[in-house]
Amino acid sequence: MSDQLLSIVGVGKEEGRPIENPATGDVIGYAPDHTADDLDAAVGGAVEKQPEWARLGHSARSNYLNKMADAIDAHAEELAQLLTLESGKPLNGPNSRMEVSMCGDWLRANAEFETPSEVLVDDGEARAVLEYEPIGVVGAISPWNWPMMITIWQIAPALRMGNTVVVKPSENTPLSVLALVHVLNTVLPEGVLHAISGGREVGARMSEHAEIGKIMFTGSIATGRAIAAASADTLKRLTLELGGNDAAIILDDCDPAAIAEDLFWGAFINTGQTCAAVKRVYVADNIYDELCQALASIAQAVPMGPGTDENNVLGPLQNKGQRDIVAKLVDAARDSGAQILTGGQPSDGPGNFYPATIVTDIAPDNPLVVEEQFGPALPIVRYSNIDEAIGWANGLEVGLGASVWSADRNRAMDVARQIQAGTVWINNHARPDPRIPFGGIKQSGYGLEFGADGLKAVAVPKVYNG
Repeated sequence: MSDQLLSIVGVGKEEGRPIENPATGDVIGYAPDHTADDLDAAVGGAVEKQPEWARLGHSARSNYLNKMADAIDAHAEELAQLLTLESGKPLNGPNSRMEVSMCGDWLRANAEFETPSEVLVDDGEARAVLEYEPIGVVGAISPWNWPMMITIWQIAPALRMGNTVVVKPSENTPLSVLALVHVLNTVLPEGVLHAISGGREVGARMSEHAEIGKIMFTGSIATGRAIAAASADTLKRLTLELGGNDAAIILDDCDPAAIAEDLFWGAFINTGQTCAAVKRVYVADNIYDELCQALASIAQAVPMGPGTDENNVLGPLQNKGQRDIVAKLVDAARDSGAQILTGGQPSDGPGNFYPATIVTDIAPDNPLVVEEQFGPALPIVRYSNIDEAIGWANGLEVGLGASVWSADRNRAMDVARQIQAGTVWINNHARPDPRIPFGGIKQSGYGLEFGADGLKAVAVPKVYNG
């Protein structure tokens, strides 16, 4: 790791907790190990600065969001290089450089959204207007799979609406987020945005902290439940994006060759480490074999390796624990009689690599299908009746996203209306758009992000009557 990158992170050599490159196992830097006391100090600073930040107004805060985007652009390559070293994702393809670029895009989009307000009644006798005011301090807890991008998803609307923010990155990818916040703070007023790098003690303290009015969390269902329980005494507002096990239903009129590439990347983006990626595929019997072969051909051809190699577009799993989960589920599927069409045998070399794996002839209740693997292994289930496929898709406790694929959009929409998920894509999957609200149902959490609804979610409604 270069001295320049270390200076952006703001962490000295051999100080704090070592962070390893998941492609090599080498230590790339050291993250500070902050405590609950450090969090209290950051929250205190955010509380102090919040009224002044709110008084600036929407226009001034939008200008700051644009300045934040410009600052990211100025350091884009340094940030992308650091992200690759820490997360393992390649520089090219839908990976590090794209993630950093999307951070700027998201900030600029949030700067442009209309300020939420609504005239409820104006009949000449009565007038009532609904507006939205800051909550105060927002706590943003980000995951390790898209650490920079999801941090921006959280802080962009929160800052735009007049809140100050305290960010806690994942213990697995703290350097990326610390570097990002460092860059943003070169243009923000002092005390508006804070980052605290710590473990579970810090996360637990955030969830119960009396001076944090809102928690935004992306991560596991178990942790989301713990946050909800810990926040109950202070009646915090919550946005919980708790992952999912997204289904893709492929109707019998699809051309396998035409959809295979888009379907593959809907599943394998970020080496499968995406909450709203395709995790299980249900394919009509008449095109099953052809589509499976098409996906396997793509999987065999996509280059995987260290992210610093400009030719690679798939990288390692971010941590060994996640690789072990994927390997265990694929091994169990093989033992149950499922066919491993390609992949399924991790290499003996360094790093947390697991090959792109296509699993066919698998039962719909196999653990690889019903448990979120969060990695580069895709189970493909055959169906002969569309109602059967819909039942399987809806049969799990999660409901983040799903997709339906068909040559006839009306047929696809008919199926999509029967799917239990917060978002159903048609003939694509997992394409976030800052203008379009996103959120889960069932055990995938609650609350909306993105667009005008995302702004409202980080504010409190207030009615002016008269």
